[in-house]
Amino acid sequence: MSIVSALKGRGPSGFGYGSTTDEVTAGLDLTGRRVLVTGCNSGLGLETMRALCSRGATVLGAARDLKKAQAACASVAGATVPVVCELSEPASVRACVAEVLGQGAPLHAIIANAGIMALPKLELVHGFERQFFTNHIGHFILVTGLLPALAADARVVMLSSAAHTSAPKAGIEFDNLDGAKGYSSITSYGQSKLANLLFARELARRFQGTGKTANALHPGVIDTNLGRHLNPVFRGVLALAAPLALKSIPQGAATQVWAAVHPDAGPHNGAYFADCNVAKSSRLGEDAALAARLWARSEAIVAAC
Repeated sequence: MSIVSALKGRGPSGFGYGSTTDEVTAGLDLTGRRVLVTGCNSGLGLETMRALCSRGATVLGAARDLKKAQAACASVAGATVPVVCELSEPASVRACVAEVLGQGAPLHAIIANAGIMALPKLELVHGFERQFFTNHIGHFILVTGLLPALAADARVVMLSSAAHTSAPKAGIEFDNLDGAKGYSSITSYGQSKLANLLFARELARRFQGTGKTANALHPGVIDTNLGRHLNPVFRGVLALAAPLALKSIPQGAATQVWAAVHPDAGPHNGAYFADCNVAKSSRLGEDAALAARLWARSEAIVAAC
């Protein structure tokens, strides 16, 4: 347990910074529940799949290629279904959607866990900055495509980040989604994480009056493969700090697992979570007009690719 874990208390949910996936699922019987997890092959995604399977859920483990998905699913005990979903390739995402819809069984949760972070140089996919396209547009195609498969009480859980506060001043630079007017690895990552949060806000608005929910969250700071593109010096600092200040992987995955399956998270719709409790996002993260504008622009992007 890190020093921060020891010092931070628990919130109204009864859980907190130091809570783990096993703790937040203790006593839950998830038999019959089907959950899709993107980025299942490492880090938080793999731990999420393990924890859910351990409580009886069937997990559709999505990774960018079949070998990774199959290896991840084979590494955990329980019911798993490997699926391919390369978020930066619309054709792959749409194929994933078609495969899941073709299974005919309802989804009780989607955990949009996968992502890339802090690419050192500007990279474009389909004419857009790669972090924005992968983290947001890829998940936008996936989640909106799977809406017909959602159970009446389904939960959509979007992994945002406290890094959403590093987004540009405008929040989403609609005139610079290709990075032509300037690129910053951290700012662009922050924009993609703000987009994840705004997507959850707008989806939650559209879910009003149904039993479905959409929420976003900050998992915490964890030394995982997500940070592989960070400056090597900073990565070294993270590794040294991990035992003292960072969350472990089971602690980092706890909030998304709690949001997806715990009964106490069920009533929340359009919330932003951290440490398994409702938290405060940035002002931009609460901007309903910006969320609606992003949704409309995302639909246009998806229609063209």
